[in-house]
Amino acid sequence: MISKEDKKRFMQAAFDEAEKARQKDEVPIGAVVVKDGQIIGVGHNEREEKQDATLHAETTAIRMACERLKSWRLEDCQIFVTLEPCPMCAGAIINSRIDTVYYSAFDPKAGACGSVLDLFTIEKLNHHPKAHGGLYLDQGKQLLKSFFQDIRKRQKLLKKGRNNNTDTL
Repeated sequence: MISKEDKKRFMQAAFDEAEKARQKDEVPIGAVVVKDGQIIGVGHNEREEKQDATLHAETTAIRMACERLKSWRLEDCQIFVTLEPCPMCAGAIINSRIDTVYYSAFDPKAGACGSVLDLFTIEKLNHHPKAHGGLYLDQGKQLLKSFFQDIRKRQKLLKKGRNNNTDTL
């Protein structure tokens, strides 16, 4: 059983990873994989930077954890993520045998832990992680909200700048 203090520490580590993504103008999502109270894998979104659709925070953290354990089986591990995993990431969590997923914000557009669909409850699949959403929900929602507000502000300024340039022609 993970203590409340440890959940806070691990989720904060995921938020720290999300901030790394934000600094690169990536959607700020971070993830950490934990085993026996230790972080063994970290990741943040790198899709834009590396132009690779599979470079989500979860897949990067899972890959690092597998390398560290020298096994694709991440049994007795947990993953902490700032946003509900998408179907691809939920599939990677299932395939890597992670036991428990803790996530902050719910994803009403692509969430695969219950918001849009729930891959973890499909009986025919061979592994069924437990999922706990809404951990530090306000922080998770605010992180994403402010990121997209900043993008809209920048787009508005760019549009305004283009319009000002055409006015002088």
